[in-house]
Amino acid sequence: MGIARILAERLAANPEPSQDELNAMLRLLAKWRHGLIANTLRQRDGDTVQTGPFAGMRYPVRSAEGCEVPRLLGCYEQELAPVIESLIARGFAHVLNIGCAEGYYAVGMARRMSGAMVHAYDSNEAARNACRALAEINAVSARVSIGGLFEGRDFAAFPPGDTLVLLDIEGSEDALLDIALYPALAGLTILVECHDVMLPGLSARLAGRFAASHAVTRIEHAIGAVALPPWLAQMGHLDRLLAVWEWRSGPTPWLLLEPHV
Repeated sequence: MGIARILAERLAANPEPSQDELNAMLRLLAKWRHGLIANTLRQRDGDTVQTGPFAGMRYPVRSAEGCEVPRLLGCYEQELAPVIESLIARGFAHVLNIGCAEGYYAVGMARRMSGAMVHAYDSNEAARNACRALAEINAVSARVSIGGLFEGRDFAAFPPGDTLVLLDIEGSEDALLDIALYPALAGLTILVECHDVMLPGLSARLAGRFAASHAVTRIEHAIGAVALPPWLAQMGHLDRLLAVWEWRSGPTPWLLLEPHV
């Protein structure tokens, strides 16, 4: 069903939509336009990530969570770039990517960390299949293992001091990162996206929970200047904004948790 028909049917069913309904329609239109820009980017510039920590990674798969243009440009979550580079330089033997989606981080880290084994987990089968395909395309499938649901007791299987955890699980981080229940967390370095948009105060709660065992650094999402391809830089301002839009509907700050021991 085309976008025009979807919107027409919504307006026909409710000729006087509420502000929330109008906002939902605006997001739908914005995602539609973002998808057109993504198609043009792939046609003109190919499917290789252009800049950032994962520059050079082939990315022909569709994002499990949308927002493809920032990933291809390499500006996706650009506020994490210096953190990612620092973590790569530390040479962890194991990287856990819990909530791996289509594998942008799992495969990106495998490409950059040739001595590491990446353990990618996602409860969604389609995401796991996409991650597996992306690993094969980038010739790192031998170092990317893919699993389903990750449980807290599984942290104990990984060596303290030599394991990095990348975590993005849409609010479930509150239950999984329970250091009282899962003491193995005390020895792991963790970079977690906190979905305060779903659970207000979550990032502060997690920071307090790990204050005794870890050094805690909070990283806010930022909208910064992005170097666009010349053809995209010549497009209208709205298209340029939509190109780098990451589809967030509220605050999702990151916490970097580094063990004291």
